[in-house]
Amino acid sequence: MRLSRILTVGIALAAVIAGAWWYATQRPLAVPVAAVMRDVPIRVFGLGTIEAQVLSRVGFEVPGTLVEVLVDHGDEVTEGTVLARLNPASQQARVAKAEAAVLSAEAAAQRAEAQRARAEALLAQRQATAARRRELAARGSGSIEAAEQAETEVAVAAADLAVNRADAAVAAAALADAKATLLVERTALAKHTLTAPYDAVVIARAREPGTALNPGEAVFTLVARGSLWALAHVDEGRAGDLALGQPATVTMRSRPGAPIAGEVVRIGLESDRVTEERRVYVRCRQCPETVYLGEQAEVVIETGRLAAARLVPEAAVHGFDGAAGTVWTIENGRLAQRRVRFAARTLDARLAITDDLPAEVPVAARVGPGFAVGRAARAVGP
Repeated sequence: MRLSRILTVGIALAAVIAGAWWYATQRPLAVPVAAVMRDVPIRVFGLGTIEAQVLSRVGFEVPGTLVEVLVDHGDEVTEGTVLARLNPASQQARVAKAEAAVLSAEAAAQRAEAQRARAEALLAQRQATAARRRELAARGSGSIEAAEQAETEVAVAAADLAVNRADAAVAAAALADAKATLLVERTALAKHTLTAPYDAVVIARAREPGTALNPGEAVFTLVARGSLWALAHVDEGRAGDLALGQPATVTMRSRPGAPIAGEVVRIGLESDRVTEERRVYVRCRQCPETVYLGEQAEVVIETGRLAAARLVPEAAVHGFDGAAGTVWTIENGRLAQRRVRFAARTLDARLAITDDLPAEVPVAARVGPGFAVGRAARAVGP
């Protein structure tokens, strides 16, 4: 009797175990499948900073002592606005000296020119005298010696004229040199005044009055108006479809809820060899009034749209290599695996299947325990 009870319990336990095994391994699985989506945007993400396309650290081209600083951090200036001045006293003295040298050279040139004119007149007079004496000598009314003397005087006058012409040329060259020196000194004096090279915003003021400056030492940092953009670093694996003019949004760290519309205006021709990222520049269409250089920004760029695609989570794909992978499908009521290619990857880590798979074949959107080739399965919504 006792043996019969034990046998009955064993049979019942075996039946329970068998039923549990069948339920766990043989019952049809309810498999969420990927749905066909319409007008699917494909976007890439890049993290970067706000930068300026035109940024200049401006200073004086000549040494000197800073005596005036006329603008400050945050000021907006137009092209040609005076920003600062150096002490001009010593350079003004050089200009005055150069002006005096020009006056002296002009006087010397005028004197040389007068001497040249005098020599020309004297030569003309002696040529006329020599001609008359030759004529008198030919008629026998004058002596041959007087005619020869007149010819000698003509030759001497011609030589004197050549010397005076050379002196006039030297004086003219000296005048030109003096004027060039004056221009150099006046140019140097003008460089004692620092002006804005373009319409800009002053973002830094580095020196104060009384500072002795070397040539090229920065006094201000300027940013051209309208030259702000976002520099985003995009993974090379996602950058293949990037193109100029694509729409983008820029979200600055200080304005997390206020994305700014923009477009791609430059794509770097050289990727970072360490981070394997591509530099992409996005300019906003309507920039906010206040933007801070160097602020962190998130950039999302729309590289295209798919008219229709089935989106499969990357976690449901085995062996994804960036272009293809293996997915689970339901065929004839049972699980199977297929190798498919993907057209794109979305920002939320879903892969778009657009070909290589018939539309009537369901694709598993989530892989769970118990998945095995040949296992009975039925498709359910995602």
